[in-house]
Amino acid sequence: MKQKEPVMTRPQLTTDEVRHLPPVVDVPTAAQVLGIGRTAAYELIRTNAWPTPVVRLGKSIRVPSGPLLDLVGVAR
Repeated sequence: MKQKEPVMTRPQLTTDEVRHLPPVVDVPTAAQVLGIGRTAAYELIRTNAWPTPVVRLGKSIRVPSGPLLDLVGVAR
């Protein structure tokens, strides 16, 4: 019987870490703030279902931290 490979997960950020995010973050970091996976985050963005504004810079996608903090209820 094959053993399952361990899944690499990023721990959810603490409130203090979220409060000190830079003005814009990458999608994996934004997903971490919301407690969802990277793949799910990219899918939400692709389908225009991501709950905050998204900035596209060429092939890069960034998420402004302000609206993300407002969404999770963390004061700046």
